[in-house]
Amino acid sequence: MIKMVMCITRRPGLSREEFSDYWLNSHGPHFVKVAKDYRAKKYIQSHTIDSQLNSMVRDIRDMTKEYDGIAEIWWESEDDYIRGLNSPMMKKHGAEFLADETEFVDLENSTVFFTVEHELI
Repeated sequence: MIKMVMCITRRPGLSREEFSDYWLNSHGPHFVKVAKDYRAKKYIQSHTIDSQLNSMVRDIRDMTKEYDGIAEIWWESEDDYIRGLNSPMMKKHGAEFLADETEFVDLENSTVFFTVEHELI
């Protein structure tokens, strides 16, 4: 399995509540509709909570960047991801799905990368 991880910063002008609401209740259901054609096996949204713990752990580690959430999407393999990306549904609707991200994501201050998990506990 491979996993795509997106560390997401909300679009300027959106409160964290507006960001989370749009991501969970508009963008998320839209993704669920295309997930099978995209060949995605699992999709998780992790929304940052408003807690002093966030700044505390960043200060301990001398980190400054804060994200508003993390999206994780799993596929069986890199080939499976490519096949999903090239599916007729994604070719037809993929651009509009990506455009929807601009409604709530500050793409310039977010990042995305692929990983392989190593579960230790």
